[in-house]
Amino acid sequence: MSEYCLFCHEELIEHISWSTFFSKREEELVCPSCQEQLEEITGKRCDICSRPLERIDAQYVVGTRCSDCVRWENDSEWQGYLAGNLSIYLYNDFLKEIISQFKFRGDYILAKVFAQKLKASIRMLHADYLVPIPLSTERQFERGFNQAEAFLREAGLHSTHLLQKIHGEKQSKKSREDRIHLPQIFQLNDSFAISGKRILLIDDIYTTGSTLRHAAKLLKKAGAGDVFALTLARS
Repeated sequence: MSEYCLFCHEELIEHISWSTFFSKREEELVCPSCQEQLEEITGKRCDICSRPLERIDAQYVVGTRCSDCVRWENDSEWQGYLAGNLSIYLYNDFLKEIISQFKFRGDYILAKVFAQKLKASIRMLHADYLVPIPLSTERQFERGFNQAEAFLREAGLHSTHLLQKIHGEKQSKKSREDRIHLPQIFQLNDSFAISGKRILLIDDIYTTGSTLRHAAKLLKKAGAGDVFALTLARS
Protein backbone atom coordinates (compact mmCIF):
# COMPACT_ATOMS: atom_id res chain seq x y z
CA MET A 1 0.00 0.00 0.00
CA SER A 2 1.17 3.55 -0.74
CA GLU A 3 2.06 5.51 2.38
CA TYR A 4 0.43 8.75 1.25
CA CYS A 5 -2.62 9.72 -0.79
CA LEU A 6 -1.52 10.58 -4.32
CA PHE A 7 -4.04 13.44 -4.42
CA CYS A 8 -3.83 15.27 -1.10
CA HIS A 9 -0.62 13.64 0.25
CA GLU A 10 -2.19 12.82 3.61
CA GLU A 11 -0.97 9.63 5.25
CA LEU A 12 -3.00 6.55 4.35
CA ILE A 13 -4.17 4.60 7.37
CA GLU A 14 -4.68 0.89 6.77
CA HIS A 15 -7.61 -0.59 8.65
CA ILE A 16 -6.78 -4.16 9.66
CA SER A 17 -9.51 -6.81 9.76
CA TRP A 18 -9.70 -10.58 9.34
CA SER A 19 -10.45 -10.09 5.65
CA THR A 20 -7.12 -8.28 5.31
CA PHE A 21 -5.33 -11.54 6.03
CA PHE A 22 -7.44 -13.84 3.86
CA SER A 23 -8.17 -11.81 0.73
CA LYS A 24 -6.09 -10.05 -1.86
CA ARG A 25 -6.69 -6.31 -1.75
CA GLU A 26 -6.02 -3.72 -4.41
CA GLU A 27 -3.33 -1.23 -3.50
CA GLU A 28 -4.84 1.89 -1.97
CA LEU A 29 -3.59 5.00 -3.71
CA VAL A 30 -5.98 7.69 -2.49
CA CYS A 31 -7.59 8.42 0.86
CA PRO A 32 -11.34 7.91 1.47
CA SER A 33 -11.93 11.68 1.53
CA CYS A 34 -10.47 12.15 -1.96
CA GLN A 35 -12.13 8.99 -3.25
CA GLU A 36 -15.52 10.39 -2.22
CA GLN A 37 -14.93 13.49 -4.33
CA LEU A 38 -14.61 11.43 -7.51
CA GLU A 39 -18.18 11.30 -8.83
CA GLU A 40 -18.85 8.30 -11.05
CA ILE A 41 -21.51 8.79 -13.70
CA THR A 42 -24.60 6.78 -12.83
CA GLY A 43 -28.21 6.72 -13.94
CA LYS A 44 -29.52 7.72 -17.35
CA ARG A 45 -26.90 9.08 -19.70
CA CYS A 46 -26.83 10.18 -23.33
CA ASP A 47 -26.37 7.02 -25.39
CA ILE A 48 -23.66 8.69 -27.46
CA CYS A 49 -21.62 11.00 -25.20
CA SER A 50 -22.39 9.75 -21.64
CA ARG A 51 -23.70 13.12 -20.50
CA PRO A 52 -25.91 12.50 -17.40
CA LEU A 53 -29.41 13.28 -18.63
CA GLU A 54 -30.85 13.78 -15.16
CA ARG A 55 -28.46 16.70 -14.54
CA ILE A 56 -29.57 18.83 -17.49
CA ASP A 57 -32.79 20.66 -18.25
CA ALA A 58 -35.42 18.47 -19.93
CA GLN A 59 -35.55 20.85 -22.90
CA TYR A 60 -32.00 19.71 -23.79
CA VAL A 61 -32.91 16.02 -23.83
CA VAL A 62 -34.30 14.35 -26.95
CA GLY A 63 -35.24 10.75 -26.28
CA THR A 64 -32.07 9.00 -25.09
CA ARG A 65 -29.73 11.74 -26.28
CA CYS A 66 -28.62 15.20 -25.25
CA SER A 67 -29.33 18.05 -27.65
CA ASP A 68 -25.61 18.42 -28.47
CA CYS A 69 -25.41 14.88 -29.82
CA VAL A 70 -28.68 15.35 -31.70
CA ARG A 71 -27.09 18.35 -33.43
CA TRP A 72 -23.93 16.36 -34.25
CA GLU A 73 -25.97 13.50 -35.70
CA ASN A 74 -28.20 15.83 -37.71
CA ASP A 75 -25.11 17.34 -39.36
CA SER A 76 -24.25 15.41 -42.52
CA GLU A 77 -20.57 16.31 -42.04
CA TRP A 78 -20.41 14.38 -38.75
CA GLN A 79 -23.29 11.94 -38.73
CA GLY A 80 -22.49 8.36 -37.77
CA TYR A 81 -18.74 8.62 -37.28
CA LEU A 82 -18.49 8.31 -33.50
CA ALA A 83 -20.53 5.30 -32.38
CA GLY A 84 -20.41 6.33 -28.74
CA ASN A 85 -18.33 7.52 -25.81
CA LEU A 86 -18.17 6.01 -22.34
CA SER A 87 -17.08 8.45 -19.63
CA ILE A 88 -16.39 7.20 -16.10
CA TYR A 89 -16.47 10.33 -13.94
CA LEU A 90 -18.10 13.75 -13.88
CA TYR A 91 -15.63 16.53 -14.55
CA ASN A 92 -16.26 18.27 -11.25
CA ASP A 93 -13.99 20.87 -9.66
CA PHE A 94 -12.03 18.23 -7.76
CA LEU A 95 -11.27 16.11 -10.84
CA LYS A 96 -10.54 19.26 -12.84
CA GLU A 97 -7.74 20.10 -10.40
CA ILE A 98 -6.42 16.52 -10.43
CA ILE A 99 -6.30 16.39 -14.24
CA SER A 100 -4.62 19.79 -14.34
CA GLN A 101 -2.01 18.54 -11.89
CA PHE A 102 -1.55 15.42 -14.04
CA LYS A 103 -1.38 17.06 -17.47
CA PHE A 104 0.10 20.49 -16.94
CA ARG A 105 2.28 20.02 -13.86
CA GLY A 106 3.67 16.67 -14.99
CA ASP A 107 2.49 14.54 -12.07
CA TYR A 108 2.58 11.31 -14.10
CA ILE A 109 2.04 9.02 -11.12
CA LEU A 110 -1.63 10.10 -10.94
CA ALA A 111 -2.31 7.86 -13.96
CA LYS A 112 -2.00 4.91 -11.57
CA VAL A 113 -5.11 6.01 -9.66
CA PHE A 114 -7.38 5.51 -12.66
CA ALA A 115 -5.66 2.53 -14.28
CA GLN A 116 -7.82 -0.30 -12.92
CA LYS A 117 -11.12 1.51 -13.48
CA LEU A 118 -10.15 2.27 -17.08
CA LYS A 119 -8.92 -1.29 -17.62
CA ALA A 120 -12.25 -2.75 -16.50
CA SER A 121 -14.17 -0.42 -18.84
CA ILE A 122 -11.87 -1.20 -21.77
CA ARG A 123 -12.42 -4.93 -21.31
CA MET A 124 -16.18 -4.43 -21.62
CA LEU A 125 -15.81 -2.62 -24.95
CA HIS A 126 -13.90 -5.39 -26.81
CA ALA A 127 -11.79 -3.33 -29.22
CA ASP A 128 -9.29 -4.51 -31.83
CA TYR A 129 -7.13 -1.41 -31.34
CA LEU A 130 -6.75 0.91 -28.34
CA VAL A 131 -5.82 4.30 -29.75
CA PRO A 132 -4.76 7.15 -27.44
CA ILE A 133 -5.68 10.55 -28.86
CA PRO A 134 -2.26 11.93 -29.85
CA LEU A 135 -0.70 15.23 -28.92
CA SER A 136 1.23 17.28 -31.42
CA THR A 137 5.01 16.85 -31.23
CA GLU A 138 5.30 20.31 -29.70
CA ARG A 139 2.63 19.67 -27.04
CA GLN A 140 4.08 16.29 -26.08
CA PHE A 141 7.50 17.88 -25.69
CA GLU A 142 6.01 20.52 -23.39
CA ARG A 143 4.25 17.95 -21.16
CA GLY A 144 6.74 15.12 -21.37
CA PHE A 145 4.07 12.45 -21.95
CA ASN A 146 0.69 11.79 -23.53
CA GLN A 147 -1.93 11.51 -20.79
CA ALA A 148 -4.12 9.05 -22.71
CA GLU A 149 -1.17 6.79 -23.43
CA ALA A 150 -0.17 7.00 -19.76
CA PHE A 151 -3.57 5.62 -18.75
CA LEU A 152 -3.11 2.62 -21.02
CA ARG A 153 0.47 2.00 -19.95
CA GLU A 154 -0.42 2.04 -16.24
CA ALA A 155 -3.31 -0.35 -16.96
CA GLY A 156 -0.85 -2.74 -18.60
CA LEU A 157 -2.47 -2.33 -22.02
CA HIS A 158 -0.92 -1.79 -25.45
CA SER A 159 -1.42 1.48 -27.34
CA THR A 160 -1.75 1.44 -31.12
CA HIS A 161 -0.66 4.70 -32.71
CA LEU A 162 -3.01 4.97 -35.67
CA LEU A 163 -3.13 8.75 -35.60
CA GLN A 164 -0.77 11.71 -35.62
CA LYS A 165 -1.78 15.17 -34.47
CA ILE A 166 -1.34 18.17 -36.73
CA HIS A 167 -0.05 21.00 -34.56
CA GLY A 168 -2.43 23.85 -33.89
CA GLU A 169 -3.80 26.09 -31.15
CA LYS A 170 -4.88 24.36 -27.95
CA GLN A 171 -8.44 23.00 -28.13
CA SER A 172 -9.17 24.37 -24.65
CA LYS A 173 -8.82 27.91 -26.02
CA LYS A 174 -11.47 27.42 -28.70
CA SER A 175 -15.24 27.84 -28.48
CA ARG A 176 -17.59 25.01 -29.35
CA GLU A 177 -18.33 26.56 -32.74
CA ASP A 178 -14.64 26.97 -33.49
CA ARG A 179 -13.96 23.33 -32.61
CA ILE A 180 -16.78 22.05 -34.80
CA HIS A 181 -15.57 23.95 -37.86
CA LEU A 182 -11.89 23.16 -37.56
CA PRO A 183 -10.23 21.48 -40.53
CA GLN A 184 -9.08 17.90 -39.88
CA ILE A 185 -6.64 17.93 -36.97
CA PHE A 186 -5.27 14.39 -37.41
CA GLN A 187 -3.52 12.37 -40.07
CA LEU A 188 -3.49 8.60 -40.40
CA ASN A 189 -0.53 6.34 -39.82
CA ASP A 190 -0.74 4.13 -42.91
CA SER A 191 1.28 1.25 -41.45
CA PHE A 192 -1.80 -0.39 -39.88
CA ALA A 193 -4.58 -2.41 -41.51
CA ILE A 194 -7.82 -1.07 -40.02
CA SER A 195 -10.46 -2.24 -42.50
CA GLY A 196 -13.47 -3.42 -40.52
CA LYS A 197 -11.63 -3.14 -37.20
CA ARG A 198 -13.37 -2.03 -34.02
CA ILE A 199 -11.40 0.90 -32.63
CA LEU A 200 -11.50 2.43 -29.17
CA LEU A 201 -10.19 5.98 -28.81
CA ILE A 202 -8.80 6.92 -25.39
CA ASP A 203 -8.75 10.46 -24.01
CA ASP A 204 -8.98 12.24 -20.67
CA ILE A 205 -12.02 14.53 -21.08
CA TYR A 206 -15.07 14.66 -23.34
CA THR A 207 -15.97 18.33 -23.69
CA THR A 208 -17.69 19.07 -27.01
CA GLY A 209 -16.78 15.79 -28.71
CA SER A 210 -15.03 17.59 -31.55
CA THR A 211 -11.60 15.99 -31.06
CA LEU A 212 -13.01 12.48 -30.88
CA ARG A 213 -15.22 13.04 -33.91
CA HIS A 214 -12.30 14.33 -35.99
CA ALA A 215 -10.41 11.14 -35.14
CA ALA A 216 -13.42 8.89 -35.72
CA LYS A 217 -14.21 10.53 -39.07
CA LEU A 218 -10.68 9.98 -40.37
CA LEU A 219 -10.66 6.35 -39.23
CA LYS A 220 -14.11 5.57 -40.65
CA LYS A 221 -13.25 7.11 -43.99
CA ALA A 222 -10.14 4.89 -44.04
CA GLY A 223 -12.33 1.80 -43.68
CA ALA A 224 -12.53 1.20 -39.92
CA GLY A 225 -15.57 -0.53 -38.49
CA ASP A 226 -17.17 0.95 -35.38
CA VAL A 227 -15.23 3.70 -33.64
CA PHE A 228 -15.97 4.22 -29.95
CA ALA A 229 -14.31 6.36 -27.29
CA LEU A 230 -13.48 5.94 -23.63
CA THR A 231 -12.79 9.07 -21.61
CA LEU A 232 -11.98 9.49 -17.96
CA ALA A 233 -14.40 12.39 -17.51
CA ARG A 234 -17.44 14.06 -19.07
CA SER A 235 -17.55 17.82 -18.66
